[in-house]
Amino acid sequence: MNRNFKDNILLGFLIGLLGPTIGIIGFYFVNYSTSAFADFIDLSVKHKLLSPLLSLSCVINLALFYLFIHFEKYPTSRGIILATFLYGLVIVLFKFFI
Repeated sequence: MNRNFKDNILLGFLIGLLGPTIGIIGFYFVNYSTSAFADFIDLSVKHKLLSPLLSLSCVINLALFYLFIHFEKYPTSRGIILATFLYGLVIVLFKFFI
């Protein structure tokens, strides 16, 4: 049983969770760096902008997915898709219930 640490679902899941998070933090630094991050999140929730922001930041996962598919790291790609589905569930919850 030869398990490759660099190609597994858990690693892909963590990468998939990290990609959109970095996207949101990058959006914050580009547009709202003069205010606190908590104020940015509060403003996003108040104006119902968190759902579209999360949707836009999930495009990063698309790029990561195709990158890992290109290098034939299929289990890692599956983990990225799993994380994207989790983000999709969170986006739907934010859109309709918050």
